[in-house]
Amino acid sequence: MKKRFFRMLQPGSFIYFAALAALAIACIVRREFLLAGGGAVLLILLFIYDRANRQRRKKALMSYLHHTAGSRDPGVNGQAPFPAATIKMTDGEIVWANAEFCAIAHIRDEREYRKIDSVIPRFATRWLTEGSAECPSEAVIDGRRYRVYGTMVRSSDADASALLANIYLADTTDLLNTKDEYIRSRPVVCQILVDNYDELTNNLPDGAISNLDAAINQKIGDWCKDLGGLLRKYERNRYLLILEAKDLHGLQENKFSILDEIRTVLNPSGIAATVSIGIGKDGVDHQEDLGFAALAIEMALSRGGDQVVIKDRYNFNFFGGRSKETERRTKVKARVVAGSLAELIRQSDHIFVMGHKMADLDALGAAVGLLPIFRKHGKTVRIVMDRARTAAGPLLDTLAQHPEYSELFISGEDALVAADNRSLLIVVDTNRPSQVEHQGLLESMSRVAVIDHHRRAADYIEQVVLSFHEPFASSASELVAEILQYAVETKDIRPVEARALLAGIVLDTKNFSVRTGARTFEAAAFLRRAGADTVDVKKLLQSDLDDTVARYKIVQQARLYRSDIAIAPLDYTVPRPMAAAAADELLNVRGVTASFVLFPDGEQVIVSARSIGETNVQVILEKLGGGGNAAIAGAQVSDKDVRTVLLELIAAIDKFYET
Repeated sequence: MKKRFFRMLQPGSFIYFAALAALAIACIVRREFLLAGGGAVLLILLFIYDRANRQRRKKALMSYLHHTAGSRDPGVNGQAPFPAATIKMTDGEIVWANAEFCAIAHIRDEREYRKIDSVIPRFATRWLTEGSAECPSEAVIDGRRYRVYGTMVRSSDADASALLANIYLADTTDLLNTKDEYIRSRPVVCQILVDNYDELTNNLPDGAISNLDAAINQKIGDWCKDLGGLLRKYERNRYLLILEAKDLHGLQENKFSILDEIRTVLNPSGIAATVSIGIGKDGVDHQEDLGFAALAIEMALSRGGDQVVIKDRYNFNFFGGRSKETERRTKVKARVVAGSLAELIRQSDHIFVMGHKMADLDALGAAVGLLPIFRKHGKTVRIVMDRARTAAGPLLDTLAQHPEYSELFISGEDALVAADNRSLLIVVDTNRPSQVEHQGLLESMSRVAVIDHHRRAADYIEQVVLSFHEPFASSASELVAEILQYAVETKDIRPVEARALLAGIVLDTKNFSVRTGARTFEAAAFLRRAGADTVDVKKLLQSDLDDTVARYKIVQQARLYRSDIAIAPLDYTVPRPMAAAAADELLNVRGVTASFVLFPDGEQVIVSARSIGETNVQVILEKLGGGGNAAIAGAQVSDKDVRTVLLELIAAIDKFYET
């Protein structure tokens, strides 16, 4: 736009008024009062004239723009076929608008003074100054939805006091409504599984099973009847449900009430039915949605069942999972895994065993417990571990006293160099790639086996050749002990190896007080027969006096939340094993059913959590990016301070109790 255009819009008359005012002052100084008075009167009259002239110029300019726009954008009757307006960037004043814009903005006169935010609430102009041609948000006027486009008119005059912008509105109501309806009607595939069906029907007569099936069918049918979807039962304990995305939103709002309703169905022994639901959505077709649903149901089962998992193209979302886990395992899987693992070992030239970062007694105990299997097949194994950063120091010292274990450990970097395409990596006590001792080694291996008891996380290790994942087990050491019963003879297990496994079980069960089932005691009895000494195990779990004093200092800083949750936020760094021990110690306080210890560690905050009640600490810490199981969990939160993480933790606890 030319300079004179801006001057016509807002002429720069300030300098003239300043000169007249200076002249009047000079007359007063020279005592020419008559001349000064005449100059003042003239100044006032000129100011009034200037104001009136500005309004006249503005009206003339608006008429000019209106006429010019009509001739420049020919449409129906010579007008632009879409709403258009010119606004001032300084204050958002509408300088000009065509008839279409005036109609939707209810402007009766094109020359009427209006601001753009009176037509489009909270209209921002930043996108124009940044050079964008389209407003990032839509405009809603009288229920119609518009996309706003525009360009800024820049002046070549750097001193110009006004900048203008041309904006154009495209009515996209029908298009966006059609898009929204398409999104709302997208198909969603659900797989519903009665995950404890075998336990419910065990030793029941056919008549009782029929009654139980009818009750379950009734509950699931009543839950689905208002969805407008398609429900079919295709196995004795599996259902397929196809519905639309808009109905899924309602199910989420109701927290998937079927999880609670189905528990009212009891078998003659008083066992309540539970269901797991896997939901797949956002696939390119029904087949991909069905695949997502299958992955979701597998994830739900690996996390203990009795919950809903939604899988889309990118993420998993979890609902439920609050109920106390019940043991649903058989020894058949342990026997099958023992045979498969033996076959993998025979086919491998190099074998590596790796746990999680900051390995504890369970991770190291499980790794050491596998050694008898490797010896039986004449294979050499190396345990990948950073011995400088571990919570299993006493067990390492014990192993150092036996010369046969002198070459047992290797760093992740050295293992990466030694590995080849015939190598086998066994990961124990974790199923998350980000938590393993050396992630580069994991990513480079083509054959990976996983032995773990934690509830499966969304970023679990994929493409494994063997997985022994039992979230109902107390520890990874318990799972390894079960494998040993089918893989080797008792005499093949050395006492120090049996002791390492028993120490892992004792650590994760808190001396057999939490997450302990019949299989846990069976594994402990087997290890005791193999030579594990409980006194030696107790020594491995002892701490020195300084650590004990420091642990009770952490306990002193704890405060109760919701009357039964102890939270200890620290402003100083402590060793992770000490924080975990303090969280365990807080559970000894009467009335406390869950505990959390937070402390800074460099650029991150570490959270250690424990539970002996209905509070599922794993579900809570998932909101912070952590994981674990219902009784033991942890999280590492980067780039935040302790106070921020504490507020997020409290919000996650509140969210857990709201659902």
